[in-house]
Amino acid sequence: MLSKPNKRRRARRHGFLGRMATVGGKRVIKARRSKGRHRLAV
Repeated sequence: MLSKPNKRRRARRHGFLGRMATVGGKRVIKARRSKGRHRLAV
């Protein structure tokens, strides 16, 4: 079942600190930086 949009959960999972918490997430940020994205995370 789909839950209502939860801003805090979204921020925690997909936000900058959520990305930096895991090795794969760090890779995501690194890839987005190298691509020159203005928004690295939510």
